[in-house]
Amino acid sequence: MKKLIILVFCLAFVSFAANAQKFITKTGHIKFYSEGSLEKIEAHNHQVNAGLDAASGDFVFKVLMKSFEFEKALMQEHFNENYVESDKFPNALFTGKVTNIKDVNIAKNGVYDAMVEGKLTLHGVTQNAKTKGSFEVKSDKITGSAKFSILLSDYNIKIPGAVANNISKSVEITVEVNLEKLK
Repeated sequence: MKKLIILVFCLAFVSFAANAQKFITKTGHIKFYSEGSLEKIEAHNHQVNAGLDAASGDFVFKVLMKSFEFEKALMQEHFNENYVESDKFPNALFTGKVTNIKDVNIAKNGVYDAMVEGKLTLHGVTQNAKTKGSFEVKSDKITGSAKFSILLSDYNIKIPGAVANNISKSVEITVEVNLEKLK
């Protein structure tokens, strides 16, 4: 009986230790911004699911494309129907690693540089992605932020000829996530 109790205790401890390094959110924020000669295009999405395994550096985020909010309803309609085809490609997904996770001390409050690389899937196309960001550790929370640019053509997002010279061919993406320790 003693051995069984010790075994259960050890398994519970190992399970807790494994989860102690995992951080998640369901309310991350992604902003994209593009400025062309016709007008600026900006949208925000506050329904970003993200997770970080601070032990391995594995990092993932997923975003529902229809959750982007625009200043103008017509922009949102064009974005979903004509550009990213949200019904056909409902999500964007990033899976990768924080390659310098050993430099991020989750036990000590502070701001740490983070190098992130992996695969970004958008509009049914997967491309390599690499950027520099930061993690701010504060108690049992990690705030991550990064900014990078993509070319729309890399993801087979077509700009109609009538407005091709008025809309930027690249988009700046800002990711901000407030990750909480998985309990």
